[in-house]
Amino acid sequence: MDETHFNTLRELAKDGSLSQRELSRKMGLSLGRVNYVVNALLKKGYIKARRFKNSKNKIAYMYVLTPKGMSTKFTQTYGFLQKKMDEFERLKEEIEMLRRETVQVQSPQGTVSGLPGGSDEERFS
Repeated sequence: MDETHFNTLRELAKDGSLSQRELSRKMGLSLGRVNYVVNALLKKGYIKARRFKNSKNKIAYMYVLTPKGMSTKFTQTYGFLQKKMDEFERLKEEIEMLRRETVQVQSPQGTVSGLPGGSDEERFS
């Protein structure tokens, strides 16, 4: 399941009464792409479409997550969370390394030394 399928599943779990057009606007995807993704989720058995009358007197669909869809959403959410937490830890380490490098590069007077062309004071005076 790619990120678009996962995000569509998440949005439909929040509000199954969204039309494909509303889903398209909310997710920043083309209507055709949303239609393709919704149909793929239907074929995989992650969602079911139920007809209902909306307030504009038109027949619309309500998308309901199936037990398989809920299970997949949970599994995907857990995997996504783990991936983001790992990424967050790597970023924290990189930030700390960059902070240490900038502290090492600064001289006691607060000017940057050791850079090509000398300090800013030497280059601009």
